[in-house]
Amino acid sequence: MTLRCELAAKAPLIGPSLLACDFANLEREVRAVEEAGARILHLDIMDGHFVPNLSFGLPVVEAVRRVTKLPLDVHLMISNPAKYIQAFRRAGADLLTFHIEAVDDASAILGEVHNVGALAGIAISPPTPIESIQPHLTECDLVLVMTVMPGFGGQAFQPKTIDKVRWVRRHRSKGTLISVDGGINGETITPCAAAGADLFVVGTGLFGYPDYRQRFAYLRDLAEASVAERV
Repeated sequence: MTLRCELAAKAPLIGPSLLACDFANLEREVRAVEEAGARILHLDIMDGHFVPNLSFGLPVVEAVRRVTKLPLDVHLMISNPAKYIQAFRRAGADLLTFHIEAVDDASAILGEVHNVGALAGIAISPPTPIESIQPHLTECDLVLVMTVMPGFGGQAFQPKTIDKVRWVRRHRSKGTLISVDGGINGETITPCAAAGADLFVVGTGLFGYPDYRQRFAYLRDLAEASVAERV
């Protein structure tokens, strides 16, 4: 079974965003969310150019790869993603997502990601018309709907982005995952799941709680209940 099929079969998925973890104890944090039930890990790469913040780069992806066998969902919030696709794949990325706003030829980059053996995703920021990704949907393994502006953790969820999730659900190809990222917590995960999201990137909504196992189960139960009620 391919990774794409494996992930789709496990949905809904909670993707812990390591940007919110305790970096002084990175391996311990990875182990903790594994034990809590994580089936995928999310890593945010910020360059200080496409987004105003800086996060981490190749060495951290390599370090996480050494301590886990879970798929690594690498979100490239950078201006020139094509330049780094091979490097991040070598570092251990299993899924590489870039922003539609950062590129001129999304199809070429999706093809390059597939050529290096990774799953390919397109991310879209709140102000960008969702129709901009329509020509590329058949080439995507994942569509990441940003529910906040990219670049900083801890922002408030933007409810209007739920309409984008619904749109992607109507137009995606079979097996394409829909991910949401930004302000995902116990209140916002339910409407996102009901709208069609499969993968929920959670930062402070998980790492901000003392008992990861309990919190993870709570979020997953909310998502599963909403998915079961979809029409």
